[in-house]
Amino acid sequence: MATQDVSDERIALLQGTLDLLILRTLIFGRQHGQGLARAIRQQSQNVLLIDHGTLYPALQRLEEKGWIDAEWGISTNNRRARFYTLTRVGRKQLTHERSQWRKLVAAIGRVLGPEI
Repeated sequence: MATQDVSDERIALLQGTLDLLILRTLIFGRQHGQGLARAIRQQSQNVLLIDHGTLYPALQRLEEKGWIDAEWGISTNNRRARFYTLTRVGRKQLTHERSQWRKLVAAIGRVLGPEI
């Protein structure tokens, strides 16, 4: 994650949220690691920056769980890259993770309460 700067605040990801973001991004189709990081950054309007030291261990963990598959291919700039796809089990997990995320957000909202 990027460091916090006075003029450019970034939001650190809660532990476990990266898995949800990766699974959700892969629902749109096959993607290599750098493309995943770029898509998450763009979809979050440059708030969430995922560095390689965070992303690749998460991808490996998701692959070990059977939630994503990986295969070697050639990127648009003619470089060899691993491309990731969401598995059927990963789609089911995404549904579960989204439900858990919504419960968490609702609970935090209740604790924060209305603006004072």
